[in-house]
Amino acid sequence: MLDVDRSLSGTNTYTFSGGNGMRTLSDLIPIATLAAGLLAPACHTRPLTAAPPRAVVYETDIRPLLVARCGRCHAGGKAKGSLDLGSLSGIRRGSETGAVVIPGKPEKSLLVEVLAEGSMPPDGKNRPTRAEVSKITAWIRNGARTRGGDFNAKAALTQEDVLPILFTRCVVCHGGREKRGGLDLRTRRAMLKGGKSGPAIVPGKPDASLLVKKIHDRDMPPPKLLVDFGIRPVEVGEFETIRGWIAAGAPEVKVVVDVAGPTPDRLVSKQDRDFWAFRAPKKPPVPSVAKRDLAARISSPIDAFLLKALDGKSLEYSPEADRLTLVRRVAFDLTGLPPTWTQVETFLSDKRPGAYARMVDRFLASRHYGERWGRYWLDLAGYADSEGKRSADPIRPHSWRYRDYVIRAFNGDKPYDRFLLEQIAGDELADVASAETITPELMDNLVATGFLRQAPDGTGSDIVNTVVERFEVIIDEIDVLGSSVLGLTVKCAQCHNHKYDPIPQRDYYRLVAVFQGAYDVYDWLKPSFVPGQTKSKAAGRVLPYLTPVEQQRHAASRAVVEKQIADAKQALAELKTSLEKQHAEKRLAGLPEVLREDLRRMLATPGKKRDAVQKYLAGKFEKRLSITVAALKKQNPRFKTLTKTTNDRVKQLQAEMPVEPRIRALWDRGAPSPTWLFRRGQYNKPGHRVGPGVPSVLTDGKTPLKINPPWPGARSTGRRLAMARWLVDPGHPLTARVIVNRIWFHHFGRGLVETLSNFGNTGSRPSHPRLLDWLARTLIEQGWSIKRMHRVMMNSSAYRQISAIRPEAEAIDPENRLLWRMPLKRMDAEVVRDSILAVAGRLHDTPFGPPDPVDVRPDGLVTSREASDGWRRSVYIRHRRKHMPTILETFDLPQMIPNCVERPDSTVASQALHLFNDGMIRKLSDAFAERVTREAGREPYKQVERAYQLALNRMPSDTEREVGLAALEELTRLWRQKAAGTPAKTKTQTSASAPSQRALATYCHTLLNSAGFLFID
Repeated sequence: MLDVDRSLSGTNTYTFSGGNGMRTLSDLIPIATLAAGLLAPACHTRPLTAAPPRAVVYETDIRPLLVARCGRCHAGGKAKGSLDLGSLSGIRRGSETGAVVIPGKPEKSLLVEVLAEGSMPPDGKNRPTRAEVSKITAWIRNGARTRGGDFNAKAALTQEDVLPILFTRCVVCHGGREKRGGLDLRTRRAMLKGGKSGPAIVPGKPDASLLVKKIHDRDMPPPKLLVDFGIRPVEVGEFETIRGWIAAGAPEVKVVVDVAGPTPDRLVSKQDRDFWAFRAPKKPPVPSVAKRDLAARISSPIDAFLLKALDGKSLEYSPEADRLTLVRRVAFDLTGLPPTWTQVETFLSDKRPGAYARMVDRFLASRHYGERWGRYWLDLAGYADSEGKRSADPIRPHSWRYRDYVIRAFNGDKPYDRFLLEQIAGDELADVASAETITPELMDNLVATGFLRQAPDGTGSDIVNTVVERFEVIIDEIDVLGSSVLGLTVKCAQCHNHKYDPIPQRDYYRLVAVFQGAYDVYDWLKPSFVPGQTKSKAAGRVLPYLTPVEQQRHAASRAVVEKQIADAKQALAELKTSLEKQHAEKRLAGLPEVLREDLRRMLATPGKKRDAVQKYLAGKFEKRLSITVAALKKQNPRFKTLTKTTNDRVKQLQAEMPVEPRIRALWDRGAPSPTWLFRRGQYNKPGHRVGPGVPSVLTDGKTPLKINPPWPGARSTGRRLAMARWLVDPGHPLTARVIVNRIWFHHFGRGLVETLSNFGNTGSRPSHPRLLDWLARTLIEQGWSIKRMHRVMMNSSAYRQISAIRPEAEAIDPENRLLWRMPLKRMDAEVVRDSILAVAGRLHDTPFGPPDPVDVRPDGLVTSREASDGWRRSVYIRHRRKHMPTILETFDLPQMIPNCVERPDSTVASQALHLFNDGMIRKLSDAFAERVTREAGREPYKQVERAYQLALNRMPSDTEREVGLAALEELTRLWRQKAAGTPAKTKTQTSASAPSQRALATYCHTLLNSAGFLFID
């Protein structure tokens, strides 16, 4: 398979997959001599008198040669890489990467290049001779003649040229979910059958074909429906293609869908599959460590692997860290929060063997564990509470359910294989639509598919969205899946064969076909409608399934608000009725008394219940006895005021009305449209059809995806479920390796494979390949338990080392790849904010539910809104792509476009400036000081100790205590001096404003800005 990059200098770099893997011409034997012989004209010492040779033409001279040499892959119904060398139209069309023959320019024709240097056929069998290559070269040099004369004559049109146009412009109304007018345009046969108005096409007679007439007259697609269905009128070129096809008799060719078969894929070589990451991991034996002093540090099999490598470089572990360091390290690693002093003392006082392991288990059991480790996964999924793409950035009202699902999954130690199954194909694990009751498990299955609904999606933000915008969503979701689960840069194969990894473009579109049942660009569902934010009012891609408990909770919440609205309206209604009666009585006083009682009864009777006499009286007197609301407002100021306040209150309550519960999910809708390979990634340049599949380099070369309906009679295709089961198969080369590498990264600061989402050729090689495979197999053997993997890693001696640098070790391994010490790590964005809240005593502990709103100042500062009892953890703040909380963004919170596989770790001035100057941080410093005073009293000595316990999780040293006391004394003097210069009328007498308390708040603020607080040793 050939691909080409044309550089700015005009030179070409060719990449192809053959028997020797993906290579470039620079890796091969130079072919200049051969090319010169093929391209240069022959030289003769004397003129020849023989008759001129017969012109070489494709049909009789070239086609038989190409079929004989290349037909296994590129003729006879096979068109690997979209290249058919067995037909003139196929050669004209070229391959999925572009033209292969340029008439008159053999030196620029890719066909000559690959044949001349011998890379095709890829297995080296049945290669063309030099004379045959010379014949092909001469044919191209002479204009690539054909019997018809002109190589560039248009190829015969077939249904495969027309159907992609009809699917893009017409099938949404004629053949997909609907068949308006009884018309189905998905097949030639259906077009001939037609609808209520007759056949859509008349082969050979385009002007007599209804399809042509309707398009020409702009009746189809109907202009009034373009917005509703997100389509555009048929373009001129497309119209000419449809017309030309019908004029040619509407020819139909047999379509062979490109799907993985039972034989090895010729586009991926054995050498490709032998790359370390593409082979299934095998569990190696734990190595032995000969040196007694090194062997004494083995607390886990991990240590044996690491110490063996260290010993090879004459290195050893650093000493074990003290208990205060370890408890702080474990607490932040597992919960993202500082340990309480009670947790510290519990560990320090536990002198029994196994105290450290028990401390790790306690933090693993904390429900804050899921909030910390769930956040890592949410980064990979690209979690956000808004749609992105457009400046409006509409809110996703139901996205938070997926966030809660992830947190619960980590807290419950849901097996990783099940975790993936639910997220990729939860809708295909059970027949939810037929269930009598929506159980929490069924609901989790649906909510989990939100994993594939997190990518930016602008298809609901504009009035019209087209195939381009829809395909962007699918591209991003495949990118998320590839980077988070597979650890491959799959997206690089969207427009052409992957330049570096053995992933043909065809494999990329097989993945698109896997998603086609749920994400169909020709049968699209927009995101959920958000009043005032999104322009499409369609129901959207949400589901109404809820557990009975949640339905009752929602009904109760709505009832409370509805009663408040009813109460507000009732007071106004009672006043209005009273005033109307007064007005009527005044008017009745001017009428004959004999009529008054009858008129009162008429006014008190609803219109539909009045008898004939009352209707007569109403016609004569009701208008005279009634008064309009406008007149009441003019006559009665109280009524006017109450009307305004009531209306304002009702609007406010209606805005607070609980949103109808829904699930933002992905589900298979059945009957997917065909999947065409898009040449160069452009939807209007469709290639051949492909079926669902997975990257063939990750299979054994023979096993196709096993796709079956998930249950008898299911409408669902079962495609995503088949892929999910393939992903979690114990023999999968990447799934277990990728996740254990990520866990390792978060504990040790560097992955065994440093490129966390690129295990391919351009990624880094593992520093400890046997350890990586041992961890991957151990994860599988231990039931895919993430918490068990934490124990394996954290109970090692490697994890318990100090972080201090040893110059002699640094000289040998400056990047610490061999892990001779633990790295010092700065807090993540959420950990910075959450830790300050926890230390200040203002962390609100309520989990789950809709995200907390944020406030946006005119100057752009974004802060989370404070509740009466403080702020919740950062994972529960609304993550809107265009309005991210400033403190989190300053400390590298990613925006999610589409996801984040590894956060940057920047050190910039704005971080220190924010912590020093931000109003919220100063407010929390005051709260920190108040907590210290509340818990330690007003004695400075105890205040310094308590501040250190809360902020740094240890007692101060003697020097730190002396410096702290001196600082408090000096700060108190300065604040007292400042207070003395403050005008008396502006002074306040609260304890919080006392000079000593202000001094303590300043001291606490300084601790929150210290490296000891912000870095985890």
